[in-house]
Amino acid sequence: MFDIKHNTTTEALVIHQKGDLRLDTLPLAPPLEGQTLIRLAWGGICGSDMHYLMHGGVGASVLKEPMILGHEVSGFVEALGPGESRFQVGEAVAIHPARPCGHCPECMRGMRHLCRNMCFFGSAARYPHTDGGFRRHMVVQSTQLHALPAGLDVKAASMAEPFSVALHAIARAGDIRGKKVMVQGAGPIGSLIVAGLKVGGAQSIVATDLHDFALTIAHHLGATAVFNTSQAVHEDEYDIVFEATGASTALSNAIMRTQKGGTLIQVGMFPPGDVSAPLSQIIAREIDYRGTFRFDHEFENALHILANNPWIAAHLITRSFPLEQYSEAFALSMDRKKSSKVILEM
Repeated sequence: MFDIKHNTTTEALVIHQKGDLRLDTLPLAPPLEGQTLIRLAWGGICGSDMHYLMHGGVGASVLKEPMILGHEVSGFVEALGPGESRFQVGEAVAIHPARPCGHCPECMRGMRHLCRNMCFFGSAARYPHTDGGFRRHMVVQSTQLHALPAGLDVKAASMAEPFSVALHAIARAGDIRGKKVMVQGAGPIGSLIVAGLKVGGAQSIVATDLHDFALTIAHHLGATAVFNTSQAVHEDEYDIVFEATGASTALSNAIMRTQKGGTLIQVGMFPPGDVSAPLSQIIAREIDYRGTFRFDHEFENALHILANNPWIAAHLITRSFPLEQYSEAFALSMDRKKSSKVILEM
């Protein structure tokens, strides 16, 4: 058992600047009232983690100081803060990476995921930055912890965060039951949208991508048809389209694949700046174009769906590495011809 009285440091995966990722030894303080010390078990590498490594930032969130990466994490309760009774030492938990302020206009309107003062694991959006969960141990607010439902292991639980993103995107689309749906981009989030659509009762789910490996994952997760758009033209139209590539050049195609009166959900994050698109088609076709960003209450639902559908995490996770092999893990994550979700064992 880890003894916080005698172990006052921990290893953490820290991004110092573009291209400079290190496994550092950092101070570790005991949990205070309302906090819990977690021994991290698993963490998924997200596209934002890769952006910090490749570019030193994600959009307007630019590194100004070293920061611990990682926000798709799960682990075990190691020690409780004073008076904490909601969890037990040794209990497996998933960690919600968001800590909204609770008092800004968005929080007061019940839109906590859009909090203007959000602290989100592994994010440089605020200064000082909010450290993430790619480390051996971390102290978190106990309110961010979720006990695992029966049937869900701690490894699969690390997928609750990206699956929550997918579930929130689906919720933004409205009723998907019996609908014809296209998911443009079959990376981890796009493939999890496919899985959520399957569980939610969509009539047909078509996934498109430029890479056959990604399409294979999407097929395993419930796509009724897949198209490699680098090899064939796809011109069908759909009730609902999810644009999950984040490539500005892909938006015009997503608009044209959305039928008249249909709904287009923008999931992928575009690069900073203006994006060229045939907006006249949104008007003339009466397309409902909606953005989607992160998630909130979907986290608990994601855990239960993962528990009841173990095939989701099993197909999505393509490889795992021990934390000390982070270089190999990140390199594989960036190769979309060979991987979907790569996770770190901490």
